[in-house]
Formats: sequence, structure tokens, C-alpha cells
Amino acid sequence: MTGEQVRDYIENELGSDPIHDVDALASAIEDTSIELEYDSFELMRLLLEDKPIPAIHTHSYGFHTANGRKIIETIQDKYYGITNAE
Repeated sequence: MTGEQVRDYIENELGSDPIHDVDALASAIEDTSIELEYDSFELMRLLLEDKPIPAIHTHSYGFHTANGRKIIETIQDKYYGITNAE
């Protein structure tokens, strides 16, 4: 996943302007994707849209499961680790 893909998704699919560093966000999502061995696009949608991922049990009755929260927190920690290091 690239920063340009993240930017394109935010602008064209969500109709918003990115407010975060899209390159750092893409890197954080991709790193988490590799660790979890799961699709980076689905992880991006979980983070940006709160889109449930049934295969990895991110939601239950519309709320985040412990696993869903952990995945989101992992991406956020990686993102802030990248942006704070700059």
C-alpha cells in the first residue's frame, strides 16, 4: 500500500481531504498487514471507516472487540512512531 493509494481512497471514496501524513499511514497499515498476514486494504477500511472485518473478529454487535481495538491501536502506534521520529 502506498501513500498515494491512501490519499486517493480518502479523497475519492470518503470525499474528504487527508489531514494526516498519508505516507506514514500507508506504512503503518502495511507493517500491520504483514504482521497479521491480512489484507492491507481491509485494515485501512477498518481504521478509516470502522468497517468490520468478520474474518478476524473486529466487531461484535456493532462494537469493537478486544482484537479490533488492538489492531486499530497497533496501526495508530506505528503511525505515531513514524511521524514522531521525523
